[in-house]
Amino acid sequence: MNRFPRVMGMRSGYDPAEVDALIGRIESTLGRGAHALEPVTADEVRTATFRAKRGGYQETAVDFALEAFVVALETQAQRPVRLAMAEPTGDLLREQWFETQAARVERVAFRPGRMGTGYNEDEIDAFLDRVVATLRATTDYPVTAKEVREAKFSTVLFRAGYLIADVDSFLTGIADVLEQRVR
Repeated sequence: MNRFPRVMGMRSGYDPAEVDALIGRIESTLGRGAHALEPVTADEVRTATFRAKRGGYQETAVDFALEAFVVALETQAQRPVRLAMAEPTGDLLREQWFETQAARVERVAFRPGRMGTGYNEDEIDAFLDRVVATLRATTDYPVTAKEVREAKFSTVLFRAGYLIADVDSFLTGIADVLEQRVR
């Protein structure tokens, strides 16, 4: 099963068998696949490495998917969180976890759109600034998970823009994180 696009020609990419094995474990952990596989943590996904194989998966596509899976795994781990701000959730306190998510949003780098099309960079950057303020609870007008899921952005043509699929994938994970903010 090809989960990701493959590199072209004689180039090397991530070993598909290794990537598929990790994705299978992730899906199992998230309750989407076979439950017989060993669970995986977000930290394991972050530090995962793959051998290079001629004709393998494109590294960038796999890396972006793994980043979204990290968000999903972290969100799943936080689901039992209660409103008490000082209640520990794993190794981090609730607010520290939101701070790490805000820092992650600030660091995100999207690939440029293909063939001169993509989301308007200024709109995405402004929207992400609102998301960061919401995660840090420093705004009177927080962004809701619903707003993130329903957000529409203008596209640009023949100008610099963010790859639409990358932005949409990232925002899906951020919506899951924001759902934790209201609990």
